[in-house]
Amino acid sequence: QVQLVESGGGSVQPGGSLRLSCKVSDDSYNEYCMGWFRQFPGQERETVAVNSGLDGKTYYTDAVTGRFTISRDNAQNTLYLQMDSLKPEDTAIYYCAALRRWICPREYRVYDKWGQGTQVTVSA
Repeated sequence: QVQLVESGGGSVQPGGSLRLSCKVSDDSYNEYCMGWFRQFPGQERETVAVNSGLDGKTYYTDAVTGRFTISRDNAQNTLYLQMDSLKPEDTAIYYCAALRRWICPREYRVYDKWGQGTQVTVSA
């Protein structure tokens, strides 16, 4: 059973940066879809960014485009989310997820392997 373990969340002031990490126990996912998703209190989970391990194609939701960067280190079986210029409205629980496909859907419900989540809080 593949395991995804997130780390790197925490509290930061507006304008600050954080880098989230997601360690994957199965290195075969290096060639498949992986992504970052977030959930605001009382709201449905939403997609932040997804990335194809096959061709590197990446999608970002409009709210984070230009501020967040998704990347992988296949040698470490780790997915990253570099978050810069953070805003209070980025405050949420962030999850990484994986899917054994090469064409990566944007819809979070399709992803079937999930980490436990990590809290990101942006406040003054």
